Amino acid sequence: MNPIEGARTWLIPDGYMATPPGDGKAYQSHEAICILNTGVQDARIMLDIYFEDRAPLKNIAVTVQAERTFHVRLDKPEHLGGAVLPRDVPYAVRVRADVPVIVQHSRLDTTQPNMALMTTIAYPVEE
Repeated sequence: MNPIEGARTWLIPDGYMATPPGDGKAYQSHEAICILNTGVQDARIMLDIYFEDRAPLKNIAVTVQAERTFHVRLDKPEHLGGAVLPRDVPYAVRVRADVPVIVQHSRLDTTQPNMALMTTIAYPVEE
C-alpha cells in the first residue's frame, strides 16, 4: 500500500506582494503557490485569499493535472480565474483540494538591489 502523499487542506499565513520597481528587470517581485499532485487523478483546487481589511476572495478554481506540478503565480490574474490580488497588502491563503497534494509558497522580492527569494512549505491541515 502506498502512503498518502500530501493533504487536502493547506494554509499559508504570510502573503505580501510588493509593488515591482518598474525597472524592466527580467525578474519582477511576485509570489507563487507551488502545488504538486503526485496522484493519478487531476486535483481540483480552491484558493481562498484572506485580508486584514476586506472580505476574502473565495473559491478561486485551479486544476493541477495528475502527476504534475503547477506554480500558481499570484501576480497573474490568468492563473487566478481573473481575480486580481492587490499589491502592498498583507494576505493569507487557504488551499483546498479534492485529492491530497503538496503545497509550497515562494516569494521573489526585487525591490532592493539584492534580489531575495523566500520559500517555505505550507502548513498541512490534518483530516
